[in-house]
Amino acid sequence: MFSTIHQEFEPPEELRDSIKCFWYNRKDFGELSSSFEVLPDGYAEIIFHFGSGCSISHQGNLEKLPSPFMMGLLNQPAVFHTQGQLEIIGIRCFPWVVFDLLGLSSNKSENGVYLFEHPVAKLQTGLKELILEGKIDNAIIKVQQYFLNMRSQVAVESMLCKAGLAMKKTNGAIPVHQVAEAAHTTVRTLERKFKQSSGYTVKDVAGLMRFEQVRNHLWLYPDSNIAGLAQEFGYADQSHLSREFKRYTGATPAGFAKEARKRKQTLNNDFVAFIQAWSIGIHQICRGINHYRL
Repeated sequence: MFSTIHQEFEPPEELRDSIKCFWYNRKDFGELSSSFEVLPDGYAEIIFHFGSGCSISHQGNLEKLPSPFMMGLLNQPAVFHTQGQLEIIGIRCFPWVVFDLLGLSSNKSENGVYLFEHPVAKLQTGLKELILEGKIDNAIIKVQQYFLNMRSQVAVESMLCKAGLAMKKTNGAIPVHQVAEAAHTTVRTLERKFKQSSGYTVKDVAGLMRFEQVRNHLWLYPDSNIAGLAQEFGYADQSHLSREFKRYTGATPAGFAKEARKRKQTLNNDFVAFIQAWSIGIHQICRGINHYRL
C-alpha cells in the first residue's frame, strides 16, 4: 500500500463563517492510472493540485482539470482519474458563501466541477514551490492569508450565515421554515437568497448534510440499525432514508454498510487518511485494483 499523508488546519476565527477547514493531502497512486469516486456531501471545495494532475469523467470523456478548480455540491458521485504522486491543498467552504467569497456566479455545474478564472489562481506557482520544498505549513499559511485578505473585502450575507448555522447544528435535519425562523426572514426570501448564493435550495443543501451524517455513521458503525438511523437523523421512515441514500450513492444503506464491513478489515490508517481530504471524515472504500470509491 502506498503511503499517504493527510493534515487538516482549522481556519482563523475571521474565516469560520465561510470556511470549514484547510487541508493538505499527498498520495502516490503508482504508475497505473487510478480512478476514485467522490460522493456528495454538504460542502464546496477549492482544490489546488500538484504532481501528475487529475481529470474528471464527464459524458464518457476525461476532462483534464486545471489548478485550482472548485468542487461544488454534487447530486451524484463524481469520478476522478490520476496516476503517480498527487498532492492537494484544499479549502473546504460552506456552499452558501463560497460563490460570494470568490465573487463568482452560482450557476449549477453539470458535473459538480467549476472551472473559473480568478486571482486566487496566482497562488499556484508559489504554492508549488513550497510544496516541492516540503514546506506544507508555509503553503497553508499563504492560502489562509490570501483568504483573510479576500474575506475582509467581502460582505457575507448574515442571513445566510444564520441559516447555515441552524442547519449545521441539526446536521440538516430541520424543516425549511425553521431555518427561515433562525435566519429571521421569510421562507420565500431565504430560498431566493440561498439559490442566488449557492445555486441550490435550502432543502437540497440540508438533504446533503443529513445524508453525509448517515453515510459517515454507517462507515464507522456498519452494524447500525437502519430504521434507528432514519429516526435519529430525522427521516420520515427507513424507506425515506433508503431512497435518499441511493439517490446520492447508487447503493442502499444496507449495501453500503456491507461493503464498509468488508473493506474496513483490509484498509490501513494511511489509506483511510486520504479519504478525509475528499469526503469530510468518511473513509475510502477500495473496489478492485487501482479503482477507489468513496
